[in-house]
Amino acid sequence: MALTLYWYPKCGTCRKAKRWLDEHGIEVQTVHLVDEPLTKEELARLHRQSGLPLKKFFNTSGMKYRELGLKDKLNGASEEEMLEWLASDGMLVKRPILTGGERVVVGFREQEYESFFAGRLSAER
Repeated sequence: MALTLYWYPKCGTCRKAKRWLDEHGIEVQTVHLVDEPLTKEELARLHRQSGLPLKKFFNTSGMKYRELGLKDKLNGASEEEMLEWLASDGMLVKRPILTGGERVVVGFREQEYESFFAGRLSAER
């Protein structure tokens, strides 16, 4: 399974996720979300595969999110508008995003990563 980690290297949560992957010997291709922002199409695909509400893809603690006043705009926004906002600036995207093709994990919580790799990690032990 080819894995991709969409991240921002200066983000502490992203570094924790990368460290967890490295410690478990899991190789990933990294994509810098600011230097190589996701397109609307890529975001739509990740959203579908994640099964999460699109609002979960927003970095709600980021300065850009607050500057644009998105907290007040999201409830009335269409999916198209939300995808446009997310694609307009990689700093608006919650990170990291880990995908192995069909599965997607947004953010980093150790338990979710362990679940994502459950078969693989138990096979290595």
